[in-house]
Amino acid sequence: MTDVQLSHSEKTKKKKNKSKDEEENDAVDFQIKPQSYTPPVDTSQWPILLKNYDKLNVRTGHYTPLPSGYSPLKRPLTEYVKYGVLNLDKPANPSSHEVVAWIKRILRVEKTGHSGTLDPKVTGNLIVCIDRATRLVKSQQGAGKEYVCVARLHSKVPDVAKVARALETLTGAVFQRPPLISAVKRQLRIRTIYESKLLEYDADRHLVVFWISCEAGTYVRTMCVHLGLLLGVGAHMQELRRVRSGIMGEKDNMVTMHDVMDAQWVYDNYRDESYLRRVIMPLEVLLTSYKRLVVKDSAVNAICYGAKLMIPGLLRFENDIEVGEEVVLMTTKGEAIALGIAEMTTAVMATCDHGTVAKIKRVVMDRDTYPRKWGLGPRASMKKKLIAEGKLDKHGKPTESTPAEWLRNVVLPTGGDSVVASLAAAEPQPSKAENVESAAVEVEEKKKKKKHKDGEDDGEKGHKRKRDTVDGSPATGAVAKKAKAEAEEALQVIEKAKSEAEAEKKEKKKKKKKEGAEEETVASDGEKPKKQKEG
Repeated sequence: MTDVQLSHSEKTKKKKNKSKDEEENDAVDFQIKPQSYTPPVDTSQWPILLKNYDKLNVRTGHYTPLPSGYSPLKRPLTEYVKYGVLNLDKPANPSSHEVVAWIKRILRVEKTGHSGTLDPKVTGNLIVCIDRATRLVKSQQGAGKEYVCVARLHSKVPDVAKVARALETLTGAVFQRPPLISAVKRQLRIRTIYESKLLEYDADRHLVVFWISCEAGTYVRTMCVHLGLLLGVGAHMQELRRVRSGIMGEKDNMVTMHDVMDAQWVYDNYRDESYLRRVIMPLEVLLTSYKRLVVKDSAVNAICYGAKLMIPGLLRFENDIEVGEEVVLMTTKGEAIALGIAEMTTAVMATCDHGTVAKIKRVVMDRDTYPRKWGLGPRASMKKKLIAEGKLDKHGKPTESTPAEWLRNVVLPTGGDSVVASLAAAEPQPSKAENVESAAVEVEEKKKKKKHKDGEDDGEKGHKRKRDTVDGSPATGAVAKKAKAEAEEALQVIEKAKSEAEAEKKEKKKKKKKEGAEEETVASDGEKPKKQKEG
């Protein structure tokens, strides 16, 4: 009895629990309602060029991702080094070129370059570019620089305020002639000093420590001499350190020569990539200050071959882009493709359907990193087919066997990419071609007039007869053949006319040469008797 009672009580408990669950389910509405709100993606922590990617303006979201290329930080080591940059702390005494040559030997790479040469005794920030990154050297050389300098005054200046005032005077545009020991021509030049600060002044030892932010190519040694002249005591540069070069400063992953050697040694002996990856940075780090244009994967290789970026290849773009501004073209993975010059403003990019977005200044990415995706359209595939059949020559230019339909499309004003259009526009042609064209036009006009008269006279019967003969009858084939024959004749006439014009030109040149030779002989004959008279 007890077992039966227990089982009954368990059943009642289960029923109660079920009813509770059902009530809860009824209370909660599981329906997904339509909403305009989209959850934000936080891209503020995304690496390098992808940072704040969600804040870029979206031109379109439709593109086919291709399995080529790599995210800059996840490239294989050989590729990573090939597209790498070092923020080196240059040691004193060796020259910049020596240091760069040592790095080339240590890392066993093909090419190295540096942006902004430092004198042998100067230490500090030197950006070293490896292999493909050397293409960015020019863009980094012109960037602004920051220095900390120690200058020695030749006698005591008791007033610190006077030194500070003299430094302040040396801001803005300044005349400079390079020092006696310099690698360039000693010409007077203007350089801009943006800002300067007096950090320390030791009156007893006559030492001034100051920080300056200046234009590329400023001689701090010359500035110290000018400071001495302003103070009336004379001065020279004691010590100099570069604190920042362009976008890279002392705190931006700066490494020493020992770090580079150790990282390569660890990789050679233990096959540990992590140290090399810490020392070398992707080249995209240097381009974070540029405005960005995100390009579709299918357009990447065309840009690597030098094509301009057109509207259909654009995915996203930054705010406040102006015409003529330098921009960076990047992939959806965050790789830099090239540096370009914008040919549209942000507003035009957002509204325009066609046109050039940017022309290429310097390509960074290797060709064929991404697959070729041009020449796959209907026109290009038709052109390939005609070349294969021998109806166009190997360069895709029309021949005698080219179909009239293709020629008709080619003759359209596409910017002079066809032979027929270029021939027609090259020179003023003789009257033969014009006569042929005018005759063809007259024939067409006569036909139209005749048809019109027939229609007026015959009424409805005439209309029916006309429909029967023009639309349904085999006469249409004959008309097409005639049109084709006329087009071919016109081509032949144009070619003949061009050859005749060239022949005439050649004859004229020959005549001119002969006349010139005769004049020279006459002149020489005239000079001889004069000389004899003088003798």
